[in-house]
Amino acid sequence: MEDSWATFGRDLHLDLSGPGGLRAALLRALREAVRSGRLAPGTRLPSSRSFAADLGIARNTVADAYAELVAEGWLSARQGSGTRVAERALPRTAPAARRTPGPPHRAGRPRFDLTAGTPDVSAFPRAAWLAAARRAVTAAPSEAFGYGTPAGRPELRAVLADYLARARGVRTDPDRIVVCTGFMQGLALLSRTLGAGRLATESYGLGFHRDVIERAGLRTVPLGVDEHGARTGELSALDDLRAALLTPAHQFPTGVPLHPDRRAAAVNWARATGGYVLEDDYDGEFRYDRQPVGALQGLDPDHVVYLGTASKSLAPALRLAWMVLPDRLVDPLLAVKGTGEWQSGQLEQLTLAEFISSGAYDRHLRGMRLRYRRRRDQLVAALADRAPHVHVSGIAAGLHAVLELPPGTEQSIVQAARWQGLALEGLSTFHDPAAPTPPRDALVVAYGTPPDHSFAGVLDALIRALPPGE
Repeated sequence: MEDSWATFGRDLHLDLSGPGGLRAALLRALREAVRSGRLAPGTRLPSSRSFAADLGIARNTVADAYAELVAEGWLSARQGSGTRVAERALPRTAPAARRTPGPPHRAGRPRFDLTAGTPDVSAFPRAAWLAAARRAVTAAPSEAFGYGTPAGRPELRAVLADYLARARGVRTDPDRIVVCTGFMQGLALLSRTLGAGRLATESYGLGFHRDVIERAGLRTVPLGVDEHGARTGELSALDDLRAALLTPAHQFPTGVPLHPDRRAAAVNWARATGGYVLEDDYDGEFRYDRQPVGALQGLDPDHVVYLGTASKSLAPALRLAWMVLPDRLVDPLLAVKGTGEWQSGQLEQLTLAEFISSGAYDRHLRGMRLRYRRRRDQLVAALADRAPHVHVSGIAAGLHAVLELPPGTEQSIVQAARWQGLALEGLSTFHDPAAPTPPRDALVVAYGTPPDHSFAGVLDALIRALPPGE
């Protein structure tokens, strides 16, 4: 197929079975490919010579079929541009069906997405990443182009051990780091490794995290969250508890850090019971009012599993995350991961290792901290000026802010925001239905994704959706 690929740019599969000779079969197959939409209008077909060679038939057979389909209106042919599917090629037997549009939805599709969880992917450092990729691939050993191992590339694990110690206070060595395709895979692997029992999750969090844990065979139990973070003092009262999933640096989504006494209580519970704290450090690099608090893992590497990801710091598309494990969990988890779990691409791992070691990662993070802090400051300033009755809770950190609302108003304000062209979520969206206390009314507003030129308009629309002050 080399000649066809060079001239046509893609393979073309046709079924030439059925009654009649080759010419009739070719005509029938091409008409059906156009009619069904497999060959879209404007698609260039291979030359008659290369197509005949691919099909193993005479060139004249193909040329004659093309000519007949051009005459029928299925194809078009112009000197210098080859043979293409006609722009409005439709079967001659029936006109195209027309669908009468219904009345438009007044709210329409939101123009701006303020839902939490996505970084500003438009700021991905493409040039620096490509340069790192070029260097990494050039220096890569031949075996790096193979299937890899469940633990991940040693180059990345070594770089991560140094970076996490320096930037997040994590105590580890490369042999205790396992690279995975994302936080979700890491959580699933840990849940399967822990086996039967219960796992505590914060009463405000992501429902699909609880789903992942439960699909692995564990049962989840909600752990209350207040203005000091998760109430970790309650862990000792829970029976059959194997682990607790926490967001200590910046509770998601309420935005508060875990109080020092509660950090100590979580570690003390794990030591006393032999359990584990699973530390989700999803946005630990993004704190704007002070230096980030070090990872909880630094207090007890033997009982805290640290989970980090490039999804918020760089882009979700990279599918790169990592776990820092206590020694006794490494072999059991690798045994689970080695049974057929997807692995992150080796070349992406090598690129990230080079990106971090070259200093490009630190430079990118500094730039993004400034960008996100400026966005958050603009949001807070606009509220203070035009909606001072709306309080922003939580610390200055991360990619979202929580706006406290009067009781009973959350759903109506979410709908009002949609009418203003904004997609955002209420705090109740993240509340565990099994938690004994009801959710409070608030908005979770992600400020990282709207483009700079439209952010002032986004803030205008958000303020119009908020309840008036008294």
